[in-house]
Amino acid sequence: MTAAKTITRCTWAGSDADYIRYHDEEWGVPMTDDRALFEKLTLEGFQAGLSWITILRKRENFRQAFHNFDAERIARYSARDIERLMNNEGIIRNRAKIEAAISNAKAYLAIRERTPFAQYLWGFLDGRPVINAVESSKEIRTETDASKSMSKGLKADGFRFVGSTTLYAFMQSTGMVNDHLVSCFRHAPCAKLQKKLKIAGL
Repeated sequence: MTAAKTITRCTWAGSDADYIRYHDEEWGVPMTDDRALFEKLTLEGFQAGLSWITILRKRENFRQAFHNFDAERIARYSARDIERLMNNEGIIRNRAKIEAAISNAKAYLAIRERTPFAQYLWGFLDGRPVINAVESSKEIRTETDASKSMSKGLKADGFRFVGSTTLYAFMQSTGMVNDHLVSCFRHAPCAKLQKKLKIAGL
Protein backbone atom coordinates (compact mmCIF):
# COMPACT_ATOMS: atom_id res chain seq x y z
CA MET A 1 0.00 0.00 0.00
CA THR A 2 1.41 3.38 -1.02
CA ALA A 3 1.46 6.05 1.66
CA ALA A 4 -0.55 9.19 0.89
CA LYS A 5 1.60 12.07 -0.29
CA THR A 6 1.84 14.90 2.23
CA ILE A 7 0.62 18.22 0.89
CA THR A 8 2.67 21.26 1.91
CA ARG A 9 0.72 24.48 2.33
CA CYS A 10 1.43 28.01 3.46
CA THR A 11 1.61 27.97 7.24
CA TRP A 12 -1.24 30.49 7.65
CA ALA A 13 -3.73 27.99 6.23
CA GLY A 14 -3.48 26.04 9.48
CA SER A 15 -5.96 23.23 10.08
CA ASP A 16 -9.28 25.07 9.73
CA ALA A 17 -11.30 23.50 6.90
CA ASP A 18 -12.64 26.84 5.62
CA TYR A 19 -9.18 28.39 5.60
CA ILE A 20 -7.66 25.38 3.86
CA ARG A 21 -10.34 25.44 1.17
CA TYR A 22 -9.82 29.18 0.65
CA HIS A 23 -6.05 28.72 0.44
CA ASP A 24 -6.28 25.77 -1.94
CA GLU A 25 -8.94 27.12 -4.28
CA GLU A 26 -8.90 30.92 -4.19
CA TRP A 27 -5.96 32.69 -2.58
CA GLY A 28 -3.44 33.83 -5.16
CA VAL A 29 -5.55 32.97 -8.21
CA PRO A 30 -5.56 35.98 -10.59
CA MET A 31 -8.91 37.77 -10.65
CA THR A 32 -10.00 39.94 -13.58
CA ASP A 33 -13.78 40.16 -13.10
CA ASP A 34 -14.92 43.63 -12.08
CA ARG A 35 -17.72 42.53 -9.75
CA ALA A 36 -15.57 39.90 -8.05
CA LEU A 37 -12.79 42.44 -7.51
CA PHE A 38 -15.26 44.92 -6.05
CA GLU A 39 -16.58 42.22 -3.70
CA LYS A 40 -13.09 41.27 -2.53
CA LEU A 41 -12.10 44.90 -2.04
CA THR A 42 -15.25 45.52 -0.01
CA LEU A 43 -14.66 42.48 2.17
CA GLU A 44 -11.03 43.48 2.72
CA GLY A 45 -12.35 46.81 3.99
CA PHE A 46 -14.60 45.04 6.48
CA GLN A 47 -11.66 42.86 7.49
CA ALA A 48 -9.57 45.86 8.62
CA GLY A 49 -8.68 45.28 12.28
CA LEU A 50 -10.07 41.74 12.21
CA SER A 51 -8.88 38.33 11.05
CA TRP A 52 -9.72 37.17 7.52
CA ILE A 53 -11.25 33.94 8.83
CA THR A 54 -13.91 36.07 10.54
CA ILE A 55 -14.87 37.56 7.18
CA LEU A 56 -14.57 34.26 5.35
CA ARG A 57 -17.07 32.59 7.66
CA LYS A 58 -19.51 35.44 7.10
CA ARG A 59 -18.93 35.85 3.37
CA GLU A 60 -22.19 34.24 2.27
CA ASN A 61 -24.06 36.41 4.76
CA PHE A 62 -22.34 39.47 3.30
CA ARG A 63 -23.30 38.41 -0.22
CA GLN A 64 -26.95 38.11 0.77
CA ALA A 65 -26.96 41.33 2.78
CA PHE A 66 -25.26 43.34 0.01
CA HIS A 67 -27.28 41.89 -2.89
CA ASN A 68 -24.33 39.86 -4.21
CA PHE A 69 -22.23 43.03 -4.29
CA ASP A 70 -24.24 44.63 -7.06
CA ALA A 71 -22.56 48.04 -6.97
CA GLU A 72 -25.41 49.85 -8.72
CA ARG A 73 -27.83 48.63 -6.10
CA ILE A 74 -25.48 49.29 -3.17
CA ALA A 75 -24.88 52.85 -4.42
CA ARG A 76 -28.61 53.48 -3.98
CA TYR A 77 -28.76 52.23 -0.39
CA SER A 78 -30.66 54.54 1.92
CA ALA A 79 -30.62 55.19 5.66
CA ARG A 80 -33.12 52.35 5.96
CA ASP A 81 -30.63 49.98 4.30
CA ILE A 82 -27.90 51.09 6.68
CA GLU A 83 -30.14 50.27 9.63
CA ARG A 84 -31.04 46.94 8.02
CA LEU A 85 -27.36 46.09 7.79
CA MET A 86 -26.64 47.33 11.31
CA ASN A 87 -29.27 44.90 12.57
CA ASN A 88 -27.90 41.96 10.57
CA GLU A 89 -26.05 39.70 13.01
CA GLY A 90 -24.58 37.70 10.13
CA ILE A 91 -22.17 40.45 9.04
CA ILE A 92 -19.75 42.90 10.67
CA ARG A 93 -22.00 45.59 12.08
CA ASN A 94 -19.68 48.56 11.85
CA ARG A 95 -21.48 51.70 10.69
CA ALA A 96 -18.36 53.39 9.33
CA LYS A 97 -17.50 50.34 7.24
CA ILE A 98 -21.07 49.94 6.01
CA GLU A 99 -21.23 53.59 4.98
CA ALA A 100 -17.83 53.22 3.32
CA ALA A 101 -19.09 50.22 1.32
CA ILE A 102 -21.89 52.41 -0.03
CA SER A 103 -19.65 55.34 -0.93
CA ASN A 104 -17.10 52.91 -2.40
CA ALA A 105 -19.80 51.48 -4.65
CA LYS A 106 -20.40 54.98 -5.99
CA ALA A 107 -16.67 55.50 -6.50
CA TYR A 108 -16.42 52.11 -8.24
CA LEU A 109 -19.20 53.04 -10.66
CA ALA A 110 -17.53 56.37 -11.41
CA ILE A 111 -14.29 54.57 -12.29
CA ARG A 112 -16.14 52.10 -14.49
CA GLU A 113 -17.55 54.97 -16.52
CA ARG A 114 -14.05 55.62 -17.81
CA THR A 115 -12.36 52.21 -17.63
CA PRO A 116 -12.98 48.59 -16.57
CA PHE A 117 -12.26 48.23 -12.84
CA ALA A 118 -9.89 45.32 -13.44
CA GLN A 119 -7.86 47.40 -15.87
CA TYR A 120 -7.79 50.25 -13.37
CA LEU A 121 -6.52 48.06 -10.50
CA TRP A 122 -4.07 45.95 -12.49
CA GLY A 123 -2.76 49.17 -13.99
CA PHE A 124 -0.96 49.87 -10.72
CA LEU A 125 1.22 46.87 -11.58
CA ASP A 126 1.28 47.60 -15.33
CA GLY A 127 -0.78 44.44 -15.77
CA ARG A 128 2.05 42.23 -14.59
CA PRO A 129 1.61 40.18 -11.41
CA VAL A 130 4.49 39.92 -8.97
CA ILE A 131 5.67 36.35 -8.43
CA ASN A 132 7.74 36.19 -5.27
CA ALA A 133 10.01 33.37 -4.13
CA VAL A 134 9.10 33.37 -0.45
CA GLU A 135 10.59 30.58 1.62
CA SER A 136 9.26 31.62 5.04
CA SER A 137 6.16 33.49 6.19
CA LYS A 138 8.56 35.85 7.97
CA GLU A 139 9.70 37.09 4.57
CA ILE A 140 6.22 38.14 3.45
CA ARG A 141 5.79 41.89 3.34
CA THR A 142 2.75 43.79 4.59
CA GLU A 143 2.88 46.57 2.00
CA THR A 144 4.81 47.54 -1.12
CA ASP A 145 5.25 50.58 -3.33
CA ALA A 146 2.51 49.19 -5.56
CA SER A 147 0.04 48.80 -2.67
CA LYS A 148 0.89 52.33 -1.51
CA SER A 149 0.30 53.66 -5.01
CA MET A 150 -2.99 51.75 -5.31
CA SER A 151 -4.09 53.08 -1.93
CA LYS A 152 -3.29 56.65 -2.93
CA GLY A 153 -5.12 56.24 -6.23
CA LEU A 154 -8.24 54.67 -4.75
CA LYS A 155 -8.43 57.31 -2.02
CA ALA A 156 -8.12 60.05 -4.64
CA ASP A 157 -11.05 58.42 -6.45
CA GLY A 158 -13.20 58.46 -3.31
CA PHE A 159 -12.59 55.05 -1.73
CA ARG A 160 -12.34 54.53 2.02
CA PHE A 161 -10.82 51.72 4.14
CA VAL A 162 -8.20 51.17 1.46
CA GLY A 163 -4.93 51.58 3.33
CA SER A 164 -1.75 50.19 1.80
CA THR A 165 -1.64 47.18 4.16
CA THR A 166 -5.26 46.31 3.39
CA LEU A 167 -4.52 46.61 -0.30
CA TYR A 168 -1.45 44.42 -0.14
CA ALA A 169 -3.62 41.68 1.40
CA PHE A 170 -6.08 42.34 -1.43
CA MET A 171 -3.29 42.03 -4.01
CA GLN A 172 -2.15 38.73 -2.51
CA SER A 173 -5.64 37.25 -2.46
CA THR A 174 -6.51 38.33 -6.01
CA GLY A 175 -3.31 36.99 -7.55
CA MET A 176 -1.75 40.35 -8.26
CA VAL A 177 1.03 39.07 -6.03
CA ASN A 178 2.06 35.44 -5.55
CA ASP A 179 3.09 35.10 -1.91
CA HIS A 180 2.52 31.37 -1.63
CA LEU A 181 5.63 29.85 -0.09
CA VAL A 182 7.77 28.24 -2.78
CA SER A 183 7.34 24.98 -0.89
CA CYS A 184 3.54 25.30 -1.04
CA PHE A 185 1.80 23.10 -3.59
CA ARG A 186 -0.16 26.14 -4.84
CA HIS A 187 2.83 28.36 -5.68
CA ALA A 188 3.59 26.84 -9.08
CA PRO A 189 -0.03 26.52 -10.33
CA CYS A 190 -0.79 30.13 -9.39
CA ALA A 191 2.45 31.30 -11.00
CA LYS A 192 1.49 29.47 -14.19
CA LEU A 193 -1.87 31.26 -14.28
CA GLN A 194 -0.20 34.59 -13.56
CA LYS A 195 2.29 34.19 -16.40
CA LYS A 196 -0.56 33.55 -18.84
CA LEU A 197 -2.53 36.54 -17.62
CA LYS A 198 -3.62 39.14 -20.15
CA ILE A 199 -5.47 42.27 -19.02
CA ALA A 200 -7.35 44.04 -21.79
CA GLY A 201 -5.94 47.49 -22.36
CA LEU A 202 -2.63 46.79 -20.59
